[in-house]
Amino acid sequence: MKKSIKRELMVPQSRDEVWRALTDRAALAEWMFPNDFETRVGHRFTFQVPPNPQAKFDGLVVHCEILKCVPPKELSFSWIAGEIDTRVDYRLEDTGSGTRIFFEQSGFDHEHAYQGAGYGWTLMHGKLTALLSRVSA
Repeated sequence: MKKSIKRELMVPQSRDEVWRALTDRAALAEWMFPNDFETRVGHRFTFQVPPNPQAKFDGLVVHCEILKCVPPKELSFSWIAGEIDTRVDYRLEDTGSGTRIFFEQSGFDHEHAYQGAGYGWTLMHGKLTALLSRVSA
């Protein structure tokens, strides 16, 4: 059975501000990884995950394709790294006092990858909320 990582985040920033953080190439590089992202369905792009010698990690390239892009509400893309072939979905909901971010990465069939991705998204979403706080300050 395939597993999914699901997160729900609440931020005080507007949906438009969150959308920019999710779709602007420079912002993505700040909280996630260097990339060649574009908001166009069918666009193929990569994330360049840097090496971490202390963790004996050589780095990797994540291959992605935009599957759905409905500004400023929904963004979906494939996430393929080696044997890992998953899908990332973001859905943004205006709450009147900020934005609720629904996140899911689905399709894991390797426990090690599932655990590692869960840890990675916790770190990256922490960086995302920090970025949003800085740009709206």
